[in-house]
Amino acid sequence: QPLISSAKWLQVHGLKRNRLSLSQILSQIGFQHRKEYVTTLGKLVASRYADGLFPQYKRAQDGCVYNLTAKKELILRFVDCLMGAIELYKQRMEWLTSGSRQIFGVIQERCVVIVLDFGTAAPTEFDLCRNALSMVLVEQVTQIAKFNLIRAAQGLMRWQQKSTPVSEYTVKSAVTWLWKLDPETAASHTSSAEALLEAVSDEAVSS
Repeated sequence: QPLISSAKWLQVHGLKRNRLSLSQILSQIGFQHRKEYVTTLGKLVASRYADGLFPQYKRAQDGCVYNLTAKKELILRFVDCLMGAIELYKQRMEWLTSGSRQIFGVIQERCVVIVLDFGTAAPTEFDLCRNALSMVLVEQVTQIAKFNLIRAAQGLMRWQQKSTPVSEYTVKSAVTWLWKLDPETAASHTSSAEALLEAVSDEAVSS
């Protein structure tokens, strides 16, 4: 599934066009109960002709009252639309919190460098990290334009000298390189900062 922003996702699924906000729905199933300023009384006075004639809904955020005039069929149509929208949001949330997205979030930039800082991870932790990184490469990096990997170590280790175009071959190459890394590689107290500086020195990189 392509990586797209939440705003773009809403547009793709038509939720913005369907006018499903509370204010938009109320404007389609009724009309606002108006108050007008009466000069002789010196205050706002609400019309009373609708009292008891229509069901009324008071909007919590501003206290506006709406007289509801829609027939049951139109209300049920909005119920169906809202249930469909809720289902789409559920699917979106499940996708956003699954796989590599649960660990890394969603990569939205087109060119990234992933800095690997394993610290003093034990062999089992080291493998867990590599599994997670392999997942993000396969699930997310395959959807962007360019990438690189840099390992924070006493001597910086780069998968490539500069960010490289994404392809099936380059992603497989990066995964292979990742699994050939030595868990015992020494690091210094400045290696993390040095790796980050190296990453941002690539002018093509946006994150």
